[in-house]
Amino acid sequence: MTDQNNKMFDQISKKTNMKPDDILKVAQSVQNADFSDQKTVRQLVKQLSQMTGKPVSKQKEDKIVQAITNNNLPKDMNTLTKLFKQ
Repeated sequence: MTDQNNKMFDQISKKTNMKPDDILKVAQSVQNADFSDQKTVRQLVKQLSQMTGKPVSKQKEDKIVQAITNNNLPKDMNTLTKLFKQ
């Protein structure tokens, strides 16, 4: 891995409490995922919640699932961050 990739993984690890290997496993598992399928998206949200130790309320899960399955995710990070903090 390049130095820049290491820095990126370090930043993600700090914010998510996930090891770089776990981040890669999740990334690989979603490469061919059907993000139009609510069940698939819910499983991913629950998996990430467990891996990061950050609980996701049913209401927040519903908003995330709806945004992803409707292909309605914001393109800018500020709006995306606000969605996950609601």
